[in-house]
Amino acid sequence: MSGYVSWVLDLELLDGKDAEFRELMAEMVAATKADEPGTLAYEWSLDESGKVCSIYERYVDSDAVMVHMASFGANYAKRFLSVFKPSRLVVFGSPNAAVKQALAALSPIYMTQVGGFSRH
Repeated sequence: MSGYVSWVLDLELLDGKDAEFRELMAEMVAATKADEPGTLAYEWSLDESGKVCSIYERYVDSDAVMVHMASFGANYAKRFLSVFKPSRLVVFGSPNAAVKQALAALSPIYMTQVGGFSRH
């Protein structure tokens, strides 16, 4: 079993927040890429309507998740929640108790791998 942790976070983009979304996304992506080597994937996507955003995140381990969560809390949480309404979080991999506690407010769905593989 690997130590990887990944998730898909689905969000509703709040009305009139398109410009704030684009600015916040660009800032968060740049900071995560530059400052978090344990983040393996950090991909933002919009549906055709432009109102539903999904963020796919993959981390080398739970420690890397906690580095990201600390940065998010200190730098982005307030702005993020003024732009988005979280609707669903599905978590994969092997999050430790600290990660589960950090994500608890989002009522995540935890998935258990039953087959397959991942190429690194």
